[in-house]
Amino acid sequence: MLKSAMLAVIALLAATPALAQEAGTPPGQEPAVNDPAVKPSARTLPVITKGKGLFRAFGEKPGLVALMDDAMERWLKNPRTRPFFENSDQARIKMLLVEQFCVIMNGGCTYSGRSMAEAHRGMNVNEGAFYALVEELQVAMNKRGIPFRAQNRLISALAPQSRDIIDR
Repeated sequence: MLKSAMLAVIALLAATPALAQEAGTPPGQEPAVNDPAVKPSARTLPVITKGKGLFRAFGEKPGLVALMDDAMERWLKNPRTRPFFENSDQARIKMLLVEQFCVIMNGGCTYSGRSMAEAHRGMNVNEGAFYALVEELQVAMNKRGIPFRAQNRLISALAPQSRDIIDR
């Protein structure tokens, strides 16, 4: 069952045209970090709070690590998301997501990854796979007892990045 946060993400995505793959990098190959053809349309790290309450609601950094462990397990089991994770460096992806979420929640972390546009370019992520990823993340947040309002704040901050992730 989709909750209001998921419906908000879906509405935002429906209004956003999918990105066409940029020329210059063969499909499936990652562009250079400084590739001028990669132009992010959303901030990778939109810090959404000045306080630490949201970060605490997620269990601080240990809670984010546990959340990413749960989410990755779910993404690997889901046939719509598995292809994007099964042959990847899952530990690095989890670490980067923990860093990203920690920065977004003002947890005092530093993000060491690339922009979402750079990281997802050429992956051919469609809306169905993106929605499945968000659904599984929400299930993992529910499983961890993260308050719904805190979930909404995170999902709302991440939603604009869909323009840089969905490319077909």
